[in-house]
Amino acid sequence: MRHGIRVADAVVLVPFAQHLPLARHAWSRGAGWMPRIETSQTLARSLPPVAGQQPGVGQLRFDVALDGLHASLMLRRQSWAAAWARDDPRGFALAAASVVETAHALARAAACVPPALREAYWEQARSVLPLPLAGGAGSGAGAGTRERLLCRVALEWAAAAATPITDALFELRPSAWIVVQAGGIDPLIRRLLDHNAGTPSLWIATDAFDADPPTTPCRISVAVCDDFETEAQRAAATVLAHLNDGVQPVALIAQDRALVRRVRALLARQQVPLRDETGWKLSTTRAAASVHSLLNCARADTSSDEWLDWLKACCSDAAPSGPQRGTLDALERAWRRAGVRSARLGDIDRLTPSAAALLRTSRQTVAPLAASGQRGLIAWLQLLDAALRGCGLRAQLAADEAGQQVLRVLHLDPATLLRTDAADVGALSLAAFVDWVDASLEAASFVPSSDTQPQVVITPLAQAMLRPFAAVVFPGADDKHLGAVAVALGLLSDAEAQALGVPGREVRRLAQAQAFAQILRAPSLSFLRRLDDNGDPLSISPLLAQLALTEARSGEPGLSAAADSRVTRTHAAAPVARPLPRAPDLLPERLSASACEALRACPYRFFALRLLRLQSIDELDTGVQKRDYGSWLHAVLHRFHLARSQPLSADEDAARLHAAAAEEASRAGLDAAEFLPYSASFARFVPRYLTWLHARDEDGAQWLDGERELTALPPEWAGTEMHGVLDRVDSVPGADGPLIQLIDYKTGQAAALRSIVRQGEDTQLAFYAALMGAQGEAPGDIAASYVFLDESDKVVELPLPDVQVSAEQLVEGIGVDLSRLRLGAPMPALGEGRSCDFCDARGLCRKDDWSGELLNEGEPDR
Repeated sequence: MRHGIRVADAVVLVPFAQHLPLARHAWSRGAGWMPRIETSQTLARSLPPVAGQQPGVGQLRFDVALDGLHASLMLRRQSWAAAWARDDPRGFALAAASVVETAHALARAAACVPPALREAYWEQARSVLPLPLAGGAGSGAGAGTRERLLCRVALEWAAAAATPITDALFELRPSAWIVVQAGGIDPLIRRLLDHNAGTPSLWIATDAFDADPPTTPCRISVAVCDDFETEAQRAAATVLAHLNDGVQPVALIAQDRALVRRVRALLARQQVPLRDETGWKLSTTRAAASVHSLLNCARADTSSDEWLDWLKACCSDAAPSGPQRGTLDALERAWRRAGVRSARLGDIDRLTPSAAALLRTSRQTVAPLAASGQRGLIAWLQLLDAALRGCGLRAQLAADEAGQQVLRVLHLDPATLLRTDAADVGALSLAAFVDWVDASLEAASFVPSSDTQPQVVITPLAQAMLRPFAAVVFPGADDKHLGAVAVALGLLSDAEAQALGVPGREVRRLAQAQAFAQILRAPSLSFLRRLDDNGDPLSISPLLAQLALTEARSGEPGLSAAADSRVTRTHAAAPVARPLPRAPDLLPERLSASACEALRACPYRFFALRLLRLQSIDELDTGVQKRDYGSWLHAVLHRFHLARSQPLSADEDAARLHAAAAEEASRAGLDAAEFLPYSASFARFVPRYLTWLHARDEDGAQWLDGERELTALPPEWAGTEMHGVLDRVDSVPGADGPLIQLIDYKTGQAAALRSIVRQGEDTQLAFYAALMGAQGEAPGDIAASYVFLDESDKVVELPLPDVQVSAEQLVEGIGVDLSRLRLGAPMPALGEGRSCDFCDARGLCRKDDWSGELLNEGEPDR
């Protein structure tokens, strides 16, 4: 009141919302009335709305994704841009995004101008960004001409924007303006005070007056790290060291967002109460992923794995109308067992009733989205909302914090429903609608709720100014993340941006330097930087280097090297004993050739994969694999020989073999593009195979059967049945008459199996010979061979010598093993030879723990 000013009618403006409670608390400790303490935005929102504040048809909404659709539609209506959209869709999309960015920047700059002077501002902008000469926008126009046209489109779009909500500030007449400046001068506040020149004002400038960071008495240390993970661990350890010393709250500066997310994860393991003021992209949340998985399933080429991902996302206690987990597991087992890779090709008739009902219902849910054609944005949103409700995801999103924001961003929340005029962006295809959903989720940030009294606050550099942090930990103090020259904004050059009041490179560089100088007021400051960023070398930040130079010139000791606060723990190696399971009651009633091979190679593998029936789950969308080609080739040869009643010419056999290949590919639903490398391999295989086959024909060999299923009950196995499917059975001439030849196709190379056969350790052919012998064939009348189909120059036949001896030894040996297992003999993990290299049970037997050293990677410990 000393100057005749009513303090209660004064307005105090602070830079950020985080300063509001601090300023109000500080003022409350004094005597007298409290003024109105706001930021420019909170003050504007608290005032009565001004006329024309709500955006109308086609006006800017400052929603990046929605404005992007408007920009695309607006450009397509221009004759010079229509052909561009057809010929270069990606370049056109980037141009539309640049128009949105430029229009937003110009509209925000214009909002800082008093309403009475705004039309003059737009006239100035038109002179700064003139139209190109007439006729320069044709198909032969250069990049500069197009860029100038895009600038004018952005300019006129911004000029037609709705009235800014901050216009109400220019009509406000407080008793005094009190402005706290930090991180540079806010152009809106500067123009506001100039407009109200008759109102008393007090400007509290807290920034340094030059770009040089001031010398400071705070404790400053710098840690130089080798890589990303080391920097994250040392940053987390530094925070924990401060907390252990009772120093809090600690500010963690989010200059390198990816790095700080890793630091946050490390701190969360130590259950540190923290508040994250930066958050992360909404698109990376589980809620956004569930919506994206639903939209993926509307595509015609949806894979089975994508379909299962969507249905798994629907399984939740928050969504009781979603699928039941047991039914979903049954569907997944059926698809994996049948190798169904495309969700559209899954056969409902082969499923259990509950799984069939689930698949039928889920297809009906996405059918409206998948229907061809184009729709308006609101129509697409209505279909998406119906699909979310139909699968139970809508209730799940409504019960989740991130899900609620997803509904708001996608305008599916009642408070954010789009009006028809706001959504008039033309007809969209499914792909364009999915792109809009992705852009909307990518543009939004999710800031989760946090502790009311956090020990650690993750905040951007600018928002850390003037806040009473006991210590500051600043990772990312390198030339890439701190002090680098900012890129140009949108379509504007630096000179144009400066002329139009849009923050250019120099303004943004100075603002960051001032925010950096502000942070030096902290009592303790720890900088961290790394030398390598995914192979790219990093050096010290120019701001940090300038600080070190200033400290040295002032005679101060300079920046000290930070101590490594990580705690290293040494754990004594504690190898486990080899497992020795016993399971006499789990022995199966039948054994296949592969089961016998597992028992002979490693009893523990037999225990885990055969007795416990533990199997690795194969991915369904990994593309056509070599084993798929092998299964297909087996089926092709079987189909070919079933129809080949007598030897034919090479050309006729080749035509029939190719026809069988096409029929089998169609039956298996193989994607022609993915199968192309194997189709080329098959084309080279056909003449090699027919050369081998015709040579056998000339020698008197005859195909008898294929895919023959046999069983037997050897007395030595005491009731356990043999079971197998033979790839092929031929009749071949022998010295004493015809022989039965068992053939097993192989699509690998012969070298590895040749040594096994030579050492008499083969299981598969011996097993099949024993099976065939049990059908009444005399042992001496059976021969067996592997036929390798993938050798580069010819088909290679590898016979198993003395097959009857091998068959007898196999039956006898397996019988002895089964007798011992029934009596409770252990099934040890052998851990030897190549059989361990690709064994699915390796993680269960813990071979690496009992045959190797324990490796421990230290993490920061509190």
